[in-house]
Amino acid sequence: MKKIIALMLTWMALVGLAHAAGGGAAWDKAPNRLNDNAALQNGAKLFANYCLNCHSAGYMRYNRLTDIGLTPKQIQANLNFITPKVGDLMKVTANPADSAQWFGAAPPDLSVIARSRAGAGGSGADYLYTFLRGFYRDPARPTGWNNHAFVNTAMPNVLWQMQASMNQADFDNSMGDLVAYLQWMGEPSQTTRKQVGVWVLLFLAGFVLIAWRLNAAYWRHIK
Repeated sequence: MKKIIALMLTWMALVGLAHAAGGGAAWDKAPNRLNDNAALQNGAKLFANYCLNCHSAGYMRYNRLTDIGLTPKQIQANLNFITPKVGDLMKVTANPADSAQWFGAAPPDLSVIARSRAGAGGSGADYLYTFLRGFYRDPARPTGWNNHAFVNTAMPNVLWQMQASMNQADFDNSMGDLVAYLQWMGEPSQTTRKQVGVWVLLFLAGFVLIAWRLNAAYWRHIK
């Protein structure tokens, strides 16, 4: 838990400094697809192919993806390109020191990135949705790319080839799926937690009603 909090604080500090130094675009509203397993599966595929090369998700195991409808065989064949076991953590093989030298900062772990970036501009999902769609060419930057949401980001646009092959609507839709997966990964049990919470509240409401009627029936015969 301490490591997760430290990662959250580090990422928030980096993003906060970038906004303070150069501003940033208003955040767009991310689509809510937490209950859409097809979208989450596509997001997981995009994450494994485009993000997991540099960014780890060191607090998530591959086999947890069975929660979004994938089988262990599908996960191991299509998403786990690094380890021989489906129960392993989503870690990268890149050396953090090398990554820091290449990009100027080590790529942060993305396990809880969607939860860490919520702020006045919107939810963490809103920020990520805006960030992933906000890259533009900037010859002044070492990577040749900059970002409207995170000014002077060290991250290059790893999605540019996919973006070039799609129209804007299709690319936005894909980024919506990726953001949904990142949001789900930050708390895989959140949908279940909310569903259980609703049932608990309904139970308590029913119990209060029964207790109220029992109380009225009991005191009716006492003078």
